[in-house]
Amino acid sequence: MELHSPTGPGLALLAFGAHPDDVELSAGGVLAQLAARGAATGIVDLTRGELGTRGTAATRAAEAAEASRILGLSCREQLGLPDGFFETDEAALRQVIEVLRRLRPQVVLANARSDRHPDHARGSELVTRACFLSGLRRIETTDRHTGQPQLPWRPPQLYYYIQDRWRDPDFVVDVTGFADTKMAAVLAFKTQFHRPDAGPDAGPDAADEPATPISTPDFLDQIRSRLSQMGRLIGCEAGEGFESERPLGVVDFRDLK
Repeated sequence: MELHSPTGPGLALLAFGAHPDDVELSAGGVLAQLAARGAATGIVDLTRGELGTRGTAATRAAEAAEASRILGLSCREQLGLPDGFFETDEAALRQVIEVLRRLRPQVVLANARSDRHPDHARGSELVTRACFLSGLRRIETTDRHTGQPQLPWRPPQLYYYIQDRWRDPDFVVDVTGFADTKMAAVLAFKTQFHRPDAGPDAGPDAADEPATPISTPDFLDQIRSRLSQMGRLIGCEAGEGFESERPLGVVDFRDLK
């Protein structure tokens, strides 16, 4: 599912993930909430997740498409960088810049700045640098769909979601009412996570694959618990936390929860 060069103002929010399912696990509630409000949202997967212990690049792609449907995304793109081996080099930066200039998001979400999986911090650095470089007019890029030169675009807002390791958030978004949608999108990745409905006839993407730290029932409980923990910080039922490189500003104190 791809959105070609927008004719309007671009996406409200574009979330980048090093692997398919990164965004769903950490910011799926925010994406579902915005889509329900009519905002255009999207995900860019940097890699196909081909090094994952369970599933394949093909099954991950099908699962990502289903998760996109559940979250009501306007677009999802796959950059195809090498899982485990991508670097913040010119070639990768130019791929991310091309997407940023074509989709022109107002808000960008990136991987955690530090985490257990090294691809997460590397993906965070890649997107951070690309967001800055995308605003430089002397860097020339071409829209990969139309072949036309692109105009500079620096996203006004860039934030980092929180993944495996706990990090104190700079702010928390109230996603009460969207926790179930988030979990449904997570469970769309049926090769990766525990499936209580998987019986002996569930197929090759079920219980016959090797166990991993994220394929246990406990892991899904931890995701639900994280929603509650973050929500409690701001006095709501469910929340998702984010970090920011710069101070956040508000016009009115009453906008703060």
